[in-house]
Amino acid sequence: MSVMMKAAVFVEPGRIEIVDKPIPEIGPNDALIRITTTTICGTDVHILKGEYPVERGLTIGHEPVGIIEKLGQNVQGYQEGQRVIAGAICPSFTSYACQDGCSSQDGGHHHHGYKPLGGWRFGNTIDGSQAEYLLVPDAQANLSPVPDGLTDEQVLMCPDIMSTGFAGAESANIKIGDTVAVFAQGPIGLCATAGARLRGAGLIIAVDGVDERLQMAVKMGADVTLDFRKVDVVAEILKITQGRGVDASIEALGLQSTFEAALKVLKPGGTLSSLGVYSSDLTIPLGAFCAGLGDHKIVTSLCPGGKERMRRLMQTISSGRLDLSPMVTHHYSLDNIVEAYDLFSHQRDGVLKVAIHA
Repeated sequence: MSVMMKAAVFVEPGRIEIVDKPIPEIGPNDALIRITTTTICGTDVHILKGEYPVERGLTIGHEPVGIIEKLGQNVQGYQEGQRVIAGAICPSFTSYACQDGCSSQDGGHHHHGYKPLGGWRFGNTIDGSQAEYLLVPDAQANLSPVPDGLTDEQVLMCPDIMSTGFAGAESANIKIGDTVAVFAQGPIGLCATAGARLRGAGLIIAVDGVDERLQMAVKMGADVTLDFRKVDVVAEILKITQGRGVDASIEALGLQSTFEAALKVLKPGGTLSSLGVYSSDLTIPLGAFCAGLGDHKIVTSLCPGGKERMRRLMQTISSGRLDLSPMVTHHYSLDNIVEAYDLFSHQRDGVLKVAIHA
C-alpha cells in the first residue's frame, strides 16, 4: 500500500484543493477505512466560505462510506474488508456528556466532559472523509456494517443528512396526525420531511423556492408544497390550518427569515425544531413569541451519531420504508471534487447531493 493518499483540504476561505497527504497511522482504538463514496454537505460550503472556522490544511468531509482497511488491536467484532459507514458525529461514548445522553456535545475526557459540537470530529477537529482513506476514532462505537444488498448511494445519506433530518422530526415531538411545516427543502429539509412522515404526521407542508426541491418533497412525504416566490407562506399556512397554526415547524436552512416564519406559523404550545446552521445572531419577533407566554418550545439538534443510530437508519432503508438514493443527483471523482464544490455551492443544475467516488 502506498504511504500517500489524495485528500481535499481547506487552504483558505474560498479555496479547497486536492493535495497528497500521508495515509493516517491508526491507534489501538481506531480503524482505517478506504473510502469508496462520500459527499459534500452544506456545512462544508460554510467552511469553504470561511463562515465556519477550521484549521488550514484540514481534510474536509464527514459522510463516509467505505471498506475497513485496517483495525486497531482493541477493536472487536469487525473484519478487514467489511463495508461500513460511520456517522458524521463520532463521539467517544465514554465522556460525561455521552453518558448524560448528549453524545453530540462530547467534550472528551477532560474537566466536565462537555464541548459544543464536540462529537463532530471529521472535517472539523480531525481529518475528514473527502480523501482516499479515513481514520475513524473510537471505531468500536462508531463503525456500522452496511447490510448486504444496499448500495453506497442508498446509505450515503445516513451519516449526516438522514440522521440530522430525522433528529429534527424527533425533536419536534411529532405525534400521529400532527400538522407539520418544514421550511427549506434542501437535503436536510427533505430528510426532515421524510422523518415527519415516518413519525406519523397527518399533514406535511413543505416550503422552498426551487421547483426540483418541491417536487422531491412530495416524494419524501409532503402533502402540500408552498413556493415562497409565489405566495405569502405564513398567511397560506395559517389559512390551511384555519388560523390555528401548525403543531410543529422545522427550520432547515439557518436564516432569520425562515426562523421567523417557522415561529409565526406555530400554534400556542407548539414546537419549533431548528436544524439550520446560523451564521449571524437571531432576533425573536415579539408577536410570534407571544411575549414569551405562548408555551412554545424552541429546540435545536445536532446530528446524532454512533453505530446504533446508523444501524437504525440503514434498517429503515433496508425494509423499504424510505429510499434516499434519488437525492444523489450528480457524480464526481475525488480528483474533480473542486468542480463538484463549485456546482454544489452555487446550487446549479438542480443539484441536491453529489456522490464523490474515491
